[in-house]
Amino acid sequence: MEETVIRFENFGFQYKVQQTPTLYDINLSIRKGEKVLILGSSGSGKSTLANCINGLIPFSNEGTITGSVTVNGLETRSVSIHELSKMVGTVLQDSDAQFVGLSVGEDIAFAMENEATPRSEMVPIVYRHASVVGMQDFIGAVPFDLSGGQKQKVAIAGVLGSDVSILIFDEPLASLDPQMGQTAVELIDNLSQNDEHTVIIIEHRLEDVLHRRVDRVILMSEGRIVSDSTPDELLQSTLLLDYGIREPLYITAMKYAGCSIPDNSNLCDIHCIEFSQDNRKKLIEFFSGNPSVSKASAGEEVIRFENVDFAYDEGVNVLNDVSFSIQKGERIAVIGKNGAGKSTAAKLICGIARPQKGSVHIGGTNAKQLSVKEIGEHVGYVMQNPNQMILKDTIKKEVEFALSIRGFGAEEIRRRATIALNACSLYSMRNWPVDTVSYGQKKRITVASILVLHPDVLILDEPSAGQDYKSYMEIMHFIEILNREYGITILFITHDMHLALENTDRAIVFADGRLIADDRVSSVLANDSVIQQANLKQTSLYTLALRLDLPPEQVIWRFIEHERAVKADE
Repeated sequence: MEETVIRFENFGFQYKVQQTPTLYDINLSIRKGEKVLILGSSGSGKSTLANCINGLIPFSNEGTITGSVTVNGLETRSVSIHELSKMVGTVLQDSDAQFVGLSVGEDIAFAMENEATPRSEMVPIVYRHASVVGMQDFIGAVPFDLSGGQKQKVAIAGVLGSDVSILIFDEPLASLDPQMGQTAVELIDNLSQNDEHTVIIIEHRLEDVLHRRVDRVILMSEGRIVSDSTPDELLQSTLLLDYGIREPLYITAMKYAGCSIPDNSNLCDIHCIEFSQDNRKKLIEFFSGNPSVSKASAGEEVIRFENVDFAYDEGVNVLNDVSFSIQKGERIAVIGKNGAGKSTAAKLICGIARPQKGSVHIGGTNAKQLSVKEIGEHVGYVMQNPNQMILKDTIKKEVEFALSIRGFGAEEIRRRATIALNACSLYSMRNWPVDTVSYGQKKRITVASILVLHPDVLILDEPSAGQDYKSYMEIMHFIEILNREYGITILFITHDMHLALENTDRAIVFADGRLIADDRVSSVLANDSVIQQANLKQTSLYTLALRLDLPPEQVIWRFIEHERAVKADE
């Protein structure tokens, strides 16, 4: 029997600032070399559970502990956080909060420097760990200047530099493009192949994590463990739907087609799942027929790029000869790999950046004739990193801030803020200090602070990052109302292909600063060339189509049609 390295016994925890416990009666054992996924909605206690393992609880976050938690046989409250850091390494969801070095190399070397490792030994190790995550060419770069995906890779390399035996990954896919997210899952799996490494993953994106094997899934709700099972056992149950977790797309497609979910050991792998003759027939019938043709928008033009070039540094273009137009009321996914130019295009729309060549038109007017403030009256931009947007000390003040500086009356401010806070599941927390909430909750605060303005164009940079399915659906529902009832044009800058499938009509795809595709989402996700160039990845619907010998675009579009019909009936 494998050695138990983490053990919770009748464990409970209540934060000092809260009136009720966050964790109740936790009984859990994790064995050496296991790879465990902790799943659950926001507020379920996932991160608190992890912080009880790495020592942030009780040493950084005070509270009341009941029961016992041990790591490598040591009671965590009886050893120092320094001692625990030699056994447990954590890659935080908010990577900005993790960096301590002035360069990538210094950050990776930090733990070794603390142990006074000789430089002659340390430098080769730093390069080896940087190479593991593909950051060997950025050793001298400043971490805060990197993209979200690059920051996450540096954080992983920093944990490797600590030479710990227990690795905790908190939302490791949140800032990564689809292909890099797949690479991260493979990297974490490679680390888990070392029998000395015990790996714990906290992640909302179940289907993406299941790209590689997971030994167990711990499902949490309201501070309790409600399931401890294998992935196959979990997918065969109704627990995902019961607790508001998104199930893999191919499982949803099988249910739409009226299939019985097979009871076999390959259910979590679409490449190996065994389809009965009856299930195959039902799937083929469900996906048969020609998908409807979506009509092009006939609304007025709200954004137009004409042959736009842009460079942050002279002679190094981030955008090259980019042209497209967007009509009022469209819902568009702006997708592509990290550093492709997506966020730069958003900055050009907002007037934060100005093109070196070509022109950007907002509402028919050349943006160079408009100030940032004038553009801001029409365009709202929710940034990827919420820490770069938040100014006030409480959630309520932050959401109300934009309205107050525009001179809205107190009653209108209260009305709009209440609607936005409810839409983003923040109303009950409205008086909380901003610095006490999670990264995902900060994301919702920034969304709410822009939604109150009811802009003509709303740009959301990675809105689903760090959001559980329930919170994500609530935000998307409110955005859909803004789009449908107020005609607000929505641009999602996203790596989340589920979001693109479910909530957009069209995809604008960037790769290496160029626009490589402008088509409906089903066409983009069925195009191998575009997928490869833009660091996307085939969805499980694509793989399902190949296994059924059906055209991938037909399968993807039929799924979208049916899903939207189901939501319209709800």
